[in-house]
Amino acid sequence: MVVKKSVKMLFRLLPIGLMALMLSGCGIPELSALQPRGEGAEMQLEIIKLSLWVMLFVLAIVAVIYIYVLMKFRRKSGDNTVPKQVEGNHTLEIIWTVIPILLLIVLAIPTIKTTVELADAKEAKKNEQINVTANLYWWEFEYPDKGVSTGQELVIPVGKRVAVNLTSKDVIHSFWVPALSGKTDTNPGLDNEMWLQAKEAGTYYGKCAELCGPSHALMDFKVVAMEQDDYDKWLKDMKSAKEAETKQLDKKNEKNWTTGEQVYAQNCLSCHGGGKVAPSLTNFGDRQRIAGYLKHDKENLEKWIRDPQKEKQGTKMPGFSEDKISDEELSELADYLLDKKLQ
Repeated sequence: MVVKKSVKMLFRLLPIGLMALMLSGCGIPELSALQPRGEGAEMQLEIIKLSLWVMLFVLAIVAVIYIYVLMKFRRKSGDNTVPKQVEGNHTLEIIWTVIPILLLIVLAIPTIKTTVELADAKEAKKNEQINVTANLYWWEFEYPDKGVSTGQELVIPVGKRVAVNLTSKDVIHSFWVPALSGKTDTNPGLDNEMWLQAKEAGTYYGKCAELCGPSHALMDFKVVAMEQDDYDKWLKDMKSAKEAETKQLDKKNEKNWTTGEQVYAQNCLSCHGGGKVAPSLTNFGDRQRIAGYLKHDKENLEKWIRDPQKEKQGTKMPGFSEDKISDEELSELADYLLDKKLQ
């Protein structure tokens, strides 16, 4: 009777197990620590593999001992004697104390070595220094030596270690690009350092890996790795675009503004202009997502401007109802923003 119940329970759990197995294959390479695309992620994968082999070794030893004891000391038919009572064995106790200590040492040495190396950004600073500031719920990326800043999309050159200085303006967040490196916390009032390196050009997905509020799961960003020539051109174009935007939106040129420019200058520029209160929109038209996760099109942009709280609960961006911006003005503003692209 007990066996039948166990079999029934097994069949009930089988679909859940199969579903979990299928879901384990879901995902994209650019958001997987198991498919490294950078030097840091490769180093961490080696630690994961080492940990897995140690765990499999322990599992195998325990399973062998368990099966041996189960078979050798099982109660035999007609045997009602009391087994020999063993109160302790100093040799065995020393063995099962020493072996775990040795296994921990095997894990600890490469883990500490890798952790220290991933946090050492001295050499990377010679290539590029990028300041990353986490906000509720967006990311600011500043290139202090280049006079360039952007939001939601971090651009780096391929093949070079790039130093990343991390901090936060509000609560604790955590900067994580699984395909390139491990996560590092961003703490208010404190700076943490790490480095990133991508081995090939492409777009890699980043996440906030520290529960920070109701829209934590939507605090996404992108890391765009470019070849050195393309990266240099991007920096030059970003700086030129920022200067052109500042000149174009100078009050002296107000008579020549389009409706979209007027709405932007009156309602958006005070926060988005400097890129400190809200993300810089200098190259907004080139971005892949709105607010880090919405599809980059006019419909979603208008929804976001109208009611950002509906799309990302807890965001600090205010909504602009029809009594502040009419539908016609909103459409013009959306067209203006989507047209803000680099040359």
